[in-house]
Amino acid sequence: MIKIDVDMAKCQHYGQCVFEAPNVFELNNDDKLEYTATAEDSERSNVEAAIDVCPMQAIRIVE
Repeated sequence: MIKIDVDMAKCQHYGQCVFEAPNVFELNNDDKLEYTATAEDSERSNVEAAIDVCPMQAIRIVE
């Protein structure tokens, strides 16, 4: 399992992470980001891609 943290003070809810890791990130009905704080190891590359595309650099994997 990997642990994911999103700095919600930085996040501007652009949703780019949703395209890269839809099993982890989603925009709710109010277009606010929601995410799963833990994910299977198989999602690591998707989460890393989400980290790369986040314009606010608000996402990180907690090691």
